[in-house]
Amino acid sequence: MSKHPTLLQQFRSFCYQNNATNLEVALEYFAVFGGMGWHVDMDIPLEELIEEKILDNYRYIHGDITKITKSQEIHHKILTALAMGDRREHSAFKKAQIDRNYGEDSIDFLVDEGLLILDKSVEKPLKDHEKVSNKLLFTQPFMRFWFALVSPMYKSIKANEYDEVKNRWSDIKGEFTNLIYQQLFLELIKKSFNAQSEDTIIQIGSYWDTKVEIDLLAKTKSGTFFAGACKFSKAKAKKSELSKLKESCKQAELDIESYVLFSKNNFSTELKKEKGITLQLFSLKNLGHLLLDLNEKDLLLSTNKKY
Repeated sequence: MSKHPTLLQQFRSFCYQNNATNLEVALEYFAVFGGMGWHVDMDIPLEELIEEKILDNYRYIHGDITKITKSQEIHHKILTALAMGDRREHSAFKKAQIDRNYGEDSIDFLVDEGLLILDKSVEKPLKDHEKVSNKLLFTQPFMRFWFALVSPMYKSIKANEYDEVKNRWSDIKGEFTNLIYQQLFLELIKKSFNAQSEDTIIQIGSYWDTKVEIDLLAKTKSGTFFAGACKFSKAKAKKSELSKLKESCKQAELDIESYVLFSKNNFSTELKKEKGITLQLFSLKNLGHLLLDLNEKDLLLSTNKKY
């Protein structure tokens, strides 16, 4: 097993180990427990499992994590800022009130220790690129959950008072899986596109500059680009989503050949009529293709303590 299994490898392992039958439910539980190799009974309400497996075992899990972070406050502050912010390096320094030089040293340490990986914009912005910060991704979904919800509220958790963390979880849980959806969408596009075309994808990720963010930007072997956007709300994605994506690409001065859209809750009739050579539409059902042919070989070996 590589030092950093991909998110897709972790998700396939999680679904195989825990006999996942509902993709949306599996994603919700994976966003909390992913990457740890724990058995998770998805018939038990998520909030109950969070209390039983994480909050009740706070002291033990905290002890294991601080062996990695060396109990350094600066590392914990930056990890929490990244877990709760826009993932930009400089935004995290500002939120954590950390000097840039110390912050960069901390990021280097956390990357070396395997908690974070660097996430760079697929294309360097033509303008003001020196002002554009790199982003960071947690290598394991559980660590993002821990530093977003548990680590900042350790005092009340240590006192076995869970109301604060439960209320906070209630506030953010609706959006907490969005990043996981977006990352898996990139994996789906790479897999489906490369299976259909000889002009394979050689680079895929997101694009951002000081004014524009694009959820997906991919570059193919021939040098062409296509862009994509993700919509997570309960409403169907409308034609305006495509218009906004095209405008963002225009502002970024990107020469785009075609577009892809992901919607968690399907698409309007008007937008479906736009589907064709230059536009592909993907829904939650399509993400299920990432779980085809699950078998024992997908199970990642884990040395983490089981809770």
